[in-house]
Parts: sequence; structure tokens; C-alpha cells
Amino acid sequence: MVSGRASLFLFFLWPCPPPPRSRATQGHIIGGREARPHYRPYMAFILIQTPVDLTFRLSFLCSQINVILGAHNVKTLEGTQQRIPVLRPVPHPGYSPQSHSNDIMLLQAGDPVHRGRWGLTGLNTRTDTLQSVQLSVQRDRMCSRRFISYNGGTQICVGDPRQRKSAFVGIVSYGDRMRTPPAVFTRNSSFLPWIRRTMRRFKEWRSE
Repeated sequence: MVSGRASLFLFFLWPCPPPPRSRATQGHIIGGREARPHYRPYMAFILIQTPVDLTFRLSFLCSQINVILGAHNVKTLEGTQQRIPVLRPVPHPGYSPQSHSNDIMLLQAGDPVHRGRWGLTGLNTRTDTLQSVQLSVQRDRMCSRRFISYNGGTQICVGDPRQRKSAFVGIVSYGDRMRTPPAVFTRNSSFLPWIRRTMRRFKEWRSE
């Protein structure tokens, strides 16, 4: 979701908390493979300069955040890459770290600068290139039995438990500590009213 210059907003969902210090947001693609270069041009990579000794939520809000667009390998300076500084994170006001409800935020981004690191392909395997994996949507009851806070109205149950394939990046909200599917994804469509209200309010701030 990109449009405009300083009014640019990008979706970002709270990931599994990474350790403090400077690093990218933690991401996991398990059982997938390297994506075809630039086949997914809408993918964004979030780089966070995190202060030490802060809780994850507080450190995220107090960090220097950059969005990397157009990257296939974040360790390589590709001509397609854009580095965009984030002016302000806008978390959903009803977000709960205990139940993972309303697990979504918007990022207000500034003018592009330039350049860019990815996620895990296993519990201890890291890669710098964009990964992809095909996952199947499961019935709500599968996640309801597994996760006490699961809400089918705002979340989606994703990943066949018979396959060693999973993802913990992007729209994934939470899942099993051992990355065993299924995992819970945020149902973006259920937040469209809040997204539209927030972006409308932001435009009003800009015009004042």
C-alpha cells in the first residue's frame, strides 16, 4: 500500500519479538524456497535500529525504522532498492500483546533514500534473499483448539500440520514456538475501516 511521498503508509504487523539492538525484524520461512528475483514487487523489508534494554513494544516505538522496497537480496546494493525512513509508527489502539488481538500497525514513511538483511529458513538457518512458501488455509476450529486467543473474525488459520511448511513474517501474527503449523495470520480485510479512518485523519493533520 504505497502512495504519495511523506504521506506514504505501509502495513506492518507485530512480529515475534526479536532481541534488542540493531537488526531487522525477525522473519521465518520454513519449507519454502528462494523466490524468483523481483517477482513479488510489493514485498517490504523492515529494518529497525533498536535501543538496548527496552521491552519490544516500547523499543519498536522508540526505534529508528526504515522500509526497504525493491530488494531481492538485502545484502546486495541492487539498483531496484529504495530505503524509506519511517516518520511515525501507528499501532492499532486495541492491540493486546497478551492475546495478539488487533495485531496490525501502519507506518508513516518519508522521502526515499537508499539501501539494505532477511529471515530464517529454519529454526537456526538464515538467508539474505526473499523466500516464498505455499500454505493452505485451515478451518478455524483447528486454531481454536490450539490457541486460546484465536479469533476467526480478525484472524486466519494457515498451514497444514502434516507439512513442515510455515511462515513467521509479514502478516503472520503468532504460532507455535517450534514453528509447527498451523500459524495465525491477521485478517487484513477486517481492519479496512480502521485503516481508512487513520489515513483520512492523517490527511487532515497534513492539511492543517
